[in-house]
Amino acid sequence: MLPPRGADDSSMHAHDLSPWQHRHDYAADRSASERRTRWVVAITLAMMAAEIAAGWWWQSMALLADGWHMGTHAAAIGVAVLSYALARRWALDPRFSFGPWKVEVLGAYTSAVLLGVVALGIAVESLLRLWSPRAIAYDESLVVAVLGLVVNLVCARLLHAGPAHRHDDHGHRHGAAADHHDHHHGHTDLNLKAAYLHVLADAATSVLAIVALLAGKFAGWAWLDPAIGLVGAAMIALWSVGLLRQTSKILLDREMDDPLAAQVRRRLESDGDARVADLHLWRVGDARFACHATLVAHRPLTADLYRERLHELDALAHVSIEVNRCRGEAAAADAQK
Repeated sequence: MLPPRGADDSSMHAHDLSPWQHRHDYAADRSASERRTRWVVAITLAMMAAEIAAGWWWQSMALLADGWHMGTHAAAIGVAVLSYALARRWALDPRFSFGPWKVEVLGAYTSAVLLGVVALGIAVESLLRLWSPRAIAYDESLVVAVLGLVVNLVCARLLHAGPAHRHDDHGHRHGAAADHHDHHHGHTDLNLKAAYLHVLADAATSVLAIVALLAGKFAGWAWLDPAIGLVGAAMIALWSVGLLRQTSKILLDREMDDPLAAQVRRRLESDGDARVADLHLWRVGDARFACHATLVAHRPLTADLYRERLHELDALAHVSIEVNRCRGEAAAADAQK
């Protein structure tokens, strides 16, 4: 007789379930990244305000473009800081099947969208300045542009020394080779890597702004200032598109073209009997994947034996195997009973 619904069945099930239970948070420790990004946000916001104010006051479109570029950088890093905080807060929240790591990816995707909007705005303003030139205070603009370059280099140094450029030894193991720690792939902090590349783009824009201002001051090429604004807008747009591609692939779980999928299939079918009828692979960390495979075989083995074939694939953090006997074999077995 079945116990009433909602009844406490702890006395009926005294088995120890701990070997099959585990955390599903596969994200790396981002505390160092979070501290560095907070510093970078503070520094960049201060410099952004100075460059935008100076560009508006002295009529330098190149300086304005550089200032807004730094503003998009500050916004992107601000989103990264928020992502770190939310991921840390929700790290053990059971509502997330594989942890809140994708909050980081969603933050990077949001930053990329914002960058695209700002790139469009800078391009429009630069075209207007080309159509209707304005007088530029070159000396003052040069001072601010050089200061902006120095700030960008300082921020790049801060971010380059961060965990995005080191191997990460964070991981989880659980029962019978279901989890495999990745010692061969460097775990990349997507937010920090994007921020670092963005700072480099900021530095390049600052260099272009300095070149444009010097050309205008000494050669009289005033048209070069708004032209450099267009170049800066193009750089932001390219960075935005690249990040959108990278993050959208992860958010949409478009991972079946990853070489790991072919390796999983090849190893599971290595005995010539088992066939992979269904395979799902999705990312649950920087370089960590979850895998579900449905197998059909004439002489099926246990799920643990099939799982053992994937033991050396370190990128697999979570493996689920479903085993089925071929229908013809199953029918023959039933007939013999």
